[in-house]
Amino acid sequence: MKVRPYRRGDFPGIMEVWSATGLSRPERGDDEATVERSIAMGGAMLVMCDEEDDGNIKGTSWITFDGRRLHMHHFGIVPSHQGRGLSADLLRESLRLVKEKGYQVKLEVHKANEVAVRLYKKAGFEYLGDYDVYIIRDIQSIEI
Repeated sequence: MKVRPYRRGDFPGIMEVWSATGLSRPERGDDEATVERSIAMGGAMLVMCDEEDDGNIKGTSWITFDGRRLHMHHFGIVPSHQGRGLSADLLRESLRLVKEKGYQVKLEVHKANEVAVRLYKKAGFEYLGDYDVYIIRDIQSIEI
């Protein structure tokens, strides 16, 4: 397996990973233009490719930048390749990129995802405390 930066033409394979892992749903607004815009704003998209399978994408790590810190999300490996230690390799490359960029990194993970929680803690991520996360997805619903 090889981890490399996003290239034009990768998005269909990325969507296959996100669909297989449940990382993306239509209401989230995850599309190719958004990925490319986030990269242009200082973020990155890393893909893990299976060199023995025509370079098909088997994992993703999307890192966005808000001007203050990096946010890692859409981190996942397709179910058929889970349990092989690949997430540790993808995380190592993601954190190498974070260190290169020189900003703090933050992520969200569902507390029931014990495998991911262990992976992130082992890599040095610390629990922030009892924060609840809220979002407005439908900006048309905002009443001003």
